[in-house]
Amino acid sequence: MEQNKYPYKPDRISPPGDTLLELLEEKEMLQVDLARRIGRPVKTINEIIKGKAAITSETAIQLERALGVSAEFWNKREANYRAYIASQKELDRLNVQKGWIKQFPIKEMIKRGWLQCSDDITDQMINLLNFFGVATPDQWTDGWTKRKLAFRKAANVNNNIGAISVWLRQGEIIGHNIHCQPFNKELLLSSINQIRQLTLEQEPSVFIPQLQALCSACGVAVVFVKPFQNVPVYGASYWLSPDKALIQLSLRGKTADILWFTIFHELGHIIKHSKKEFFIEIDDKSGFKSSDEAEADQYASETLVPSACLDKWLAETHTLTVASILAFSEMIHILPCIVLGRLQYLKRVKYSTFNELKIRYDWCDLGSQT
Repeated sequence: MEQNKYPYKPDRISPPGDTLLELLEEKEMLQVDLARRIGRPVKTINEIIKGKAAITSETAIQLERALGVSAEFWNKREANYRAYIASQKELDRLNVQKGWIKQFPIKEMIKRGWLQCSDDITDQMINLLNFFGVATPDQWTDGWTKRKLAFRKAANVNNNIGAISVWLRQGEIIGHNIHCQPFNKELLLSSINQIRQLTLEQEPSVFIPQLQALCSACGVAVVFVKPFQNVPVYGASYWLSPDKALIQLSLRGKTADILWFTIFHELGHIIKHSKKEFFIEIDDKSGFKSSDEAEADQYASETLVPSACLDKWLAETHTLTVASILAFSEMIHILPCIVLGRLQYLKRVKYSTFNELKIRYDWCDLGSQT
């Protein structure tokens, strides 16, 4: 049986002083008599009965000797009551902040099994806070909306910060559960060519496990997390610990050239940039790129299709055709659609041209990665 699936949540817990008063009445003992027996002021006894004063561990031992009820009982009774009081205060605080939950894709999170279903909005808030691993909405704000994210200044980021943070958090949860060797930059650099060779494999069920194995051996966890609708995120890279990096991919664009460019872009961040930085790739039409983003773009471009090779080939090729692209791709040992993607980006061919070379993926192709 699943434990704590339906936890007991009493509407009210009486103070332990109620039990103390019942015992005194049962024993026909006055408060002054109990005070004399345990060596405490009558005022203290009265405040315990009214719930104004707590039963300390010392008092619990004294009550055991005077009334014959174990100190363990009094300690548990007091602890449960104080926990209840703290819980009620927390619920009151959360009720004031109910609007916070509106920015998150709750229904989709429940559908994906990331969040427990509840009709009570306060319970939903608590479940959401547990998902993020924070105590209050204020801590979420400090940890997520003020986090140093390299967003490319996309105009729609602020409107989607809730959904983006959920996507990032799910990747973080998955990444923590992936076993990796301690980060080894030299090993990662020496493995780049092996990772690049995986671009020749078109089947995700084949190249994804190999990609993850190569990267985890170097201290980099690679995870795929399905994005939310209208949240234009391609990928992210950040450090889970000083010895463990994470690359998170969304499969946005759903073509092999975009996927592999994103993978090598994030690897560029891991290799070249500070462990303190947090990088996320957003589909941004503004054209703005930070120096770090531009450097990661350059790393991905050069690793996949070296510009020296590309420029020489373009200078020698009078007409770009499917056959010429296939021949060049074979020469540099890369998937043809990656070359096509580069040519389209450089506006050497139209985005509507040669798309029969494109390889498209869907989430069903990734199997358990979703």
